[in-house]
Amino acid sequence: MNAGALLHLLQFASPALPNGGYSYSQGLETAIDGGTVTDAASARDWIAGCLLGVIATWDAPLLWRLLKAVDAGDDAEVALWSERFIASRDSPEFRAETIQMGYSLTRLVAELGLADVSKLGAEVSRPTAFACAVSALGIPHREALLAMLFSWAENQVLVCVKSVPLGQMAGQRLLLSLAPDLEEAAQRACTLTDGEMPNWAPGYSMLSMRHEVQHGRLYRS
Repeated sequence: MNAGALLHLLQFASPALPNGGYSYSQGLETAIDGGTVTDAASARDWIAGCLLGVIATWDAPLLWRLLKAVDAGDDAEVALWSERFIASRDSPEFRAETIQMGYSLTRLVAELGLADVSKLGAEVSRPTAFACAVSALGIPHREALLAMLFSWAENQVLVCVKSVPLGQMAGQRLLLSLAPDLEEAAQRACTLTDGEMPNWAPGYSMLSMRHEVQHGRLYRS
């Protein structure tokens, strides 16, 4: 990757990006509240389990397809996978999360003059918006996929640092230990066929639904 693409990637994978990612826990806050995640070891088990059992088999391979479709200018394929991703958000919180983050990122791409996103429609998923930014900035797909996975894992670790709570050093050790899992997730995402992309995670969905009525919430999902 050339220096320019690397700098663009660092900017769009940064937690400072104004897309609202820090305000979501994706069910992790409920897992903490229910006593499933209580320390660094259980936090690692939770994050790695979600990464390899959910993100690596649906979110990441779907983003991989969107990256290819946007670069190829295949609007029909972009619309297909974007629609499928939104349809796969099986709780109101999960759906609102991807629509809000997709809107924020799409608006950022438009205001920075990077790409014309008007054809994407009114409801844009976060992976679709991210794929558009990646294409406009000339970021290689493999590195973009790894950045998305790392950003997801980093946000999960930050939730644990704040809410378990874990210390900052424990959080960094946890994030460092996830590197092999992130590499495995990226490799799996690049090789799965369409028929090998399950989105069956009922426990994950139930946690999100419980979060909607949980008291004392810090996060929006």
